[in-house]
Amino acid sequence: MSKILVIDDDSAILELIKINLQLIGHDVICAEEGIKGFALVKQENPDLIILDVMMPKVDGFTVANRIRNDEIAQHTPILMLTALGMLQDKTKGFDAGVDDYLVKPFELDELKLRVRALLRRTNSLPESLGRKDIHTIGDITLIPENFSVQIEDETVKLTPIEFDIFNLLVQNHGSTVSSSKILEDIWGYQPDDDVETIRVHIRHLRSKLQKITDKKYIETIYGGGYRLIPDGRTK
Repeated sequence: MSKILVIDDDSAILELIKINLQLIGHDVICAEEGIKGFALVKQENPDLIILDVMMPKVDGFTVANRIRNDEIAQHTPILMLTALGMLQDKTKGFDAGVDDYLVKPFELDELKLRVRALLRRTNSLPESLGRKDIHTIGDITLIPENFSVQIEDETVKLTPIEFDIFNLLVQNHGSTVSSSKILEDIWGYQPDDDVETIRVHIRHLRSKLQKITDKKYIETIYGGGYRLIPDGRTK
């Protein structure tokens, strides 16, 4: 049984999510505002957090940032649940460390799918994405213990999602990895309308790599996906 914390100021949505997740076997804890929600994160150590954005006192972006800066909870998956569906809102959520994003109104089956995918990713990663050993290819060294990448003696820390995407590209170096494969292998599903999620994460990943190197390691194959260049490119 997985323990799921739902933080949302809408009591009707809280009850709806709670009942439906309990029916499929989850232990569900609820909070109606961000301060109490963050306190429950530290007290209950949930396996997954479903987090609304627009809440009184403290918004969801702030709560997500606090979770990602907490030593114990920093790797707990977060599903952001909100009426804000613009790209800049998704970007802000991913900047705060959110793992996935579901826009209101939503179908309950879609919510369950996202919950299952995040829990599967956390508890039983595919063997090809295992984080057991340090892995080096070309200029790149992956350090799974703290979700870091080292390039030419410089190191940058990634979010768990960014690390898994980069790891997937490393495991498939030399080949084009489609957005649908990234969604399937990392999140466990292939929604047709979620390609923008991958673009946002790739953009963040590239931005972090640029802090430690001028080389380009992730090539966009238009209409195809993304490909890793182990030794990078200078142009």
